[in-house]
Amino acid sequence: MFLKKQNHNKDGKDHVYWSLVENNRTGHTTKHRLLCYLGELNSSQEKRWRKTINVFNDEGEEEQLHLFPSDNVPEEGSENIVKIDLKTVGLERCREFGAIYAALELWKRLGLDKFWERKLDNKKEGAGREPDIEWSKVAAILAINRLCDPGSELSIEEQWFRSTALDDLLNVEEKKINSDRLYDCLDQIIRHKEELEKHLKEQYGELFNVKYEIILYDITSTYFEGENKRNDQAKRGYSRDHRPDCKQICIALVVSEEGFPFSYEIFDGNRVDVTTLEEFMEGIEKKYGKAQRIWVFDRGIVSEENLEILRKKESKYLTGTRRSELKKYEKELLDKDWKEVQKGVEVKLISAGTGKETYVLCRAIKRKAKEEAMRKTASEKLEKYLEKLSERIKRGKLKDAIKIERKIGAITGKYASISDLYEIEYKEGKLEWKINQEKIEWCKAREGAYLLRTNLTEEDPEILWKKYIQLTEAEAAFRVLKSELAIRPIWHQKTERVHAHIMVAFMGYALWVTLKHILKNAGVAYSPGRALNTLKRIHSGDIIMQTVDKVERYRLRLRRVFRPDAEERLLLNALKIQIPEKLSIDLKLKCGTDL
Repeated sequence: MFLKKQNHNKDGKDHVYWSLVENNRTGHTTKHRLLCYLGELNSSQEKRWRKTINVFNDEGEEEQLHLFPSDNVPEEGSENIVKIDLKTVGLERCREFGAIYAALELWKRLGLDKFWERKLDNKKEGAGREPDIEWSKVAAILAINRLCDPGSELSIEEQWFRSTALDDLLNVEEKKINSDRLYDCLDQIIRHKEELEKHLKEQYGELFNVKYEIILYDITSTYFEGENKRNDQAKRGYSRDHRPDCKQICIALVVSEEGFPFSYEIFDGNRVDVTTLEEFMEGIEKKYGKAQRIWVFDRGIVSEENLEILRKKESKYLTGTRRSELKKYEKELLDKDWKEVQKGVEVKLISAGTGKETYVLCRAIKRKAKEEAMRKTASEKLEKYLEKLSERIKRGKLKDAIKIERKIGAITGKYASISDLYEIEYKEGKLEWKINQEKIEWCKAREGAYLLRTNLTEEDPEILWKKYIQLTEAEAAFRVLKSELAIRPIWHQKTERVHAHIMVAFMGYALWVTLKHILKNAGVAYSPGRALNTLKRIHSGDIIMQTVDKVERYRLRLRRVFRPDAEERLLLNALKIQIPEKLSIDLKLKCGTDL
């Protein structure tokens, strides 16, 4: 099989065309049989076709096989010519490659390969034995799985790892990855949580020039499956996942204003949000020292005690306030001197009276429309139940005044958010209700409005609002952890394993947010999820073929990576990733030997 060159002159210009042909002996003559017409090739394309193929025979000796151009064909019988039976050509061992390769590149850019090599490798296994696989590679497998296709340790062993090319990329045999080894790795990595956080903080600074002058603090919860009797932190509490039936833990997280994770802590599942701030701040100061940081958090963390703690530490803060605080500023809310900071959002600076703080009144049209729709829906349902109760009373099916009062209490309790707008009275066998006009007018006025407070000296309400709205980055981090990275539900039972599970998710999110900002900086309008799904289309596989030598026939296995299409190349270029054309395993075995 070789390249055949044909010269052709067209319009006074010489053209060279190429074909892939093979010698076909008929009787006493040899003719060229056309396998593939290649057309005109540029220098790089021709070079690829001429490229040497390195293979190994069954004795482990390396040989070189060439595709020769037709003007330099070796004599018949030369050992360097490969003749292939085209009927035997096939494709085996397809593995997911593109997303896995990109994730591994991100892992290396964050320096996590070197970090875990320093922390974990060359450590003794049980009974003083050296591990037969580096722990740093197992850590990479756990984090890449969490990013690309999150699943349990058992699913990694039974399904996921063998479906990817990680065995080739990490030089890890498939049989060495099992759930016990993955669990052991969890026990190893959790000891280095603080060092990991510091390492990632430094890497974000180097890669993206991230500064932690403003840090966004938020809390979420994630629930367990099972009783979790061996985990003291597993408690029942306020569930943001709407699973009050399950035990849970609370996770506090701080991120930069761009969304890069700074640090996290795990609290008991019944811990109240407002009680976590002081403990978390002490942990941050212990790890990173005292600094002039601006703490941004929502109204769930606010208390006068917390704000006083921040003032004593001479820390700056910008926070939301409870809805009840709006009543103090009813006049300002009804005035019309608002400043539009973006379409549908208005703000104004108001005086707090103390001189130590600045208050910013905000109003969003979309939020107003949403709250108005929720109020109307709740009102309609409340009135519907009151009408049903009134009908029962009129028909004499319900006469006991105590039972009637209980029914009224149950209805108003179900719709507590709007029940205070109604005046409900049962008197002389009749149930009557009406809306309190003063309360409904105030309710309409405050819909869509919220109040910020800060000890910053900034006097432009637009700047303060924009800093506060960055809190959505922390909320987005929790959404990614819960959805794309599947941190919930937690199946682990031991406290240490639970902490390690969250640490793996933290590393997965580090890869996710790195991918997000590389795409953003490259001007590619892809979310990390869409980018990974696109790259998952790139696979690796083994090309199988058999020689047609008369004396000794061989079977060749060439491990190659599928060529990316235009969309995949766009993404790879944006990520500055160049995937290899081939993997290291090329084999030449005698026919009859298992491949």
